[in-house]
Amino acid sequence: MVKFMYKGIAFFDLDHTLLNEQTKVDDEVASAMKQLRQNNVLPVISTGRNIFEIPEILAKTEIDTVVSANGDYVIFENRPVYEATIKPEIVTNFMTYAKSMNESTTVMNNLGAAINFITDDTKNNYQSINTRIPPLGADEYVHQHPIYMMVVNTVGHDEKYINKFDDTLTFYRNTPFSMDVVVKNGSKKRGIQELIANAKLTGIPTYGFGDGNNDIPMLQYVDHPVAMGNGLPHVKKYAEFITTENTNHGIVNGLKHYNLI
Repeated sequence: MVKFMYKGIAFFDLDHTLLNEQTKVDDEVASAMKQLRQNNVLPVISTGRNIFEIPEILAKTEIDTVVSANGDYVIFENRPVYEATIKPEIVTNFMTYAKSMNESTTVMNNLGAAINFITDDTKNNYQSINTRIPPLGADEYVHQHPIYMMVVNTVGHDEKYINKFDDTLTFYRNTPFSMDVVVKNGSKKRGIQELIANAKLTGIPTYGFGDGNNDIPMLQYVDHPVAMGNGLPHVKKYAEFITTENTNHGIVNGLKHYNLI
């Protein structure tokens, strides 16, 4: 029944895509989300960020369906429909390995986050995404809460992490100072697949907007992949359409290209 309600589903990355460079939602973008709903197109946030990080974004866009934590935690109309947790022993082993290289780890779920210690790379990472550094206490947090995602604050050690944890974890470098870490084969694609299946949204045309490495699985999966003009060059190769920059009406222009608004 649901699939006859919507004529499309539009998935939006946040940083450098739906958001401006101050990580805020421009008024024209909020208006576009309203227009989508009026046109029976379901707007969905698809992000590496976690739910607790984006309340202001959810409020301004009035979006209530989110593929968060790089696909590891998904809500439909504010109700959880899918989650993938990283086992505590894997989290602990990972943090120990990262600490051996003096690199800090943030552990996260939909409600909050904690970090084990702070380095210069930690400070640079959180400054780059306009976000406060989480409180200390990651070692305890792991045993008290489910962990959907980690962030390792690192520069240049990608291959070491990938080679050591390839059997259990998947990595996405999304800033010069950090990599996102999720369950093996976790991705925005997987989260979108689970959303579509569990919310009974099959058979509806899908559109995806993104700019970075963790957007590639989403762009490969949706019917109509859109890369931002400011996107990474290799990400643009996956696009059916390249819109303008996120700071130059990119979302609005992309939606107009497909006559969604």
